[in-house]
Amino acid sequence: MEDRDIVAEIGRLTAEEHRIERAHVGVGLSPDETRRRDELAVLLDQCWDLLAQRRARRRAGQDPEGAAVRPPSVVERYQQ
Repeated sequence: MEDRDIVAEIGRLTAEEHRIERAHVGVGLSPDETRRRDELAVLLDQCWDLLAQRRARRRAGQDPEGAAVRPPSVVERYQQ
């Protein structure tokens, strides 16, 4: 996977997240929509983390392909 692919996925996930939120301005989300919004948040965190890993590896002279998607239990502990 290339950096541009990760950035494209971030854009796709963000657009979906925004669609869900815009569709329910002033109205609560259904349980399924809440679950999907929460899934999107985790997927976005994983994508941003993977992109950061790849960039850090590249700066360190390492192969960016050595970066890997980390589990939600890891990326959800990061401070925003």
